[in-house]
Amino acid sequence: MLWNEEFETLPREALEALQLKRLRALVERVYAAVPYYRSKMDQSGIKPSDIKKLSDLSKLPFTTKEDLRINYPFGLFAVPFDQVVRIHVSSGTTGKPTVVGYTKRDIDSWAELMARTLYCGGAHQGDVVHNAYGYGLFTGGLGAHYGAEKIGAAVIPISGGNSKRQIMIMQDFGSTVLMCTPSYALNLADIMKEMEVESSSLKLRVGLFGAEPWSEKIREGIEKRLNIQAIDIYGLSEVMGPGVASECLEEKRGLHIFEDFFIPEIINPETGEVLPHGEKGELVFTTLTKEAFPVIRYRTKDITKLITEPCSCGRTFHRMQRITGRTDDMLIIRGVNVFPSQIEHVLMSIEGVEPHYQIVVDRDGALDIMEVQVEISEEIFSDEVKVLERLGKRIEREIKDLLGVSCKVKLVEPKTIQRSEGKAKRVIDNRKL
Repeated sequence: MLWNEEFETLPREALEALQLKRLRALVERVYAAVPYYRSKMDQSGIKPSDIKKLSDLSKLPFTTKEDLRINYPFGLFAVPFDQVVRIHVSSGTTGKPTVVGYTKRDIDSWAELMARTLYCGGAHQGDVVHNAYGYGLFTGGLGAHYGAEKIGAAVIPISGGNSKRQIMIMQDFGSTVLMCTPSYALNLADIMKEMEVESSSLKLRVGLFGAEPWSEKIREGIEKRLNIQAIDIYGLSEVMGPGVASECLEEKRGLHIFEDFFIPEIINPETGEVLPHGEKGELVFTTLTKEAFPVIRYRTKDITKLITEPCSCGRTFHRMQRITGRTDDMLIIRGVNVFPSQIEHVLMSIEGVEPHYQIVVDRDGALDIMEVQVEISEEIFSDEVKVLERLGKRIEREIKDLLGVSCKVKLVEPKTIQRSEGKAKRVIDNRKL
């Protein structure tokens, strides 16, 4: 099911011609309107006229979150402030937040992108969209809201929190589409179990989940417990918000990047070298249509690879593999690179383990100590001590086998680990690095 067939099925040659036209216009506009970008390009010896083909994109300097913070709040805006109709702020945990702006046309583009995303996931006019993404300065809630209205769906702008009320409203209002983070979907499933609400009492058909990495095992858990199809969606505030890429219901194998709006690259995070399609590295985006806050070669820190094989849904855009981690999520434990997603992969393959865990890292002298706290099912927790000991040792052994680093596993009873209404906090690093 396609929202905008004209663009979503463009032949590759026509798509790349459109990208080049938009890229050249973008670089000229940014060079003229944003002093910081002009200075960076001058320092690199690059002029807008040097961009003659798509591969020339690699000549341009990268943009990082630090660049955004240096120019806080409005230093990277490319239009006069009286043309800005919306301001959002990213949920940064260190330093000043990053500020993004939108013109009226940007808001219209964002609604178009989210309409495509919803159609990718099988939503359509007549659906009742239960939007539990956060409203306010976070881009998730309003981004999803405008897209749902554009396709003609009825939106319940419930935001996060008050989970029992959310479940009551889903029952009473006949919600058919759920939009939230995957960790909050699992939280809702837990609350439903507490309330003795069966998934069959809901009309939910599909869920569109994003804003944090999640594994195939987590998807299976959500689909089983909520009796829905679970679709992975991707976006980030600095590039647009949600609506940058989405899985399609037909395949659910990689997320279609809306390449008429964004050019993706995969780079070696250490060297900045552009990697060939199919190789895993750091995802970089250039926005092609944004007016208020365009970004050139923005380093997302997300780890993925590009998929160029055709998809049965008919979209001609390249896909990206679901995010497997972030370069800034990576922990270095006794010289070994560890991603939370690797530990999640081990945990979700073991029966009796719940999809709620936390990684706590400390330092004893010069030695790194990693503890994995993981919830287990009520049936397992009530079992005899020897059974629990064997389970803990098995998890420790499988993590050691996969990662090559030892850890301590702490099994905790159900509902012990704090639930999140937004992005799940998987890592607590107490080291003074």
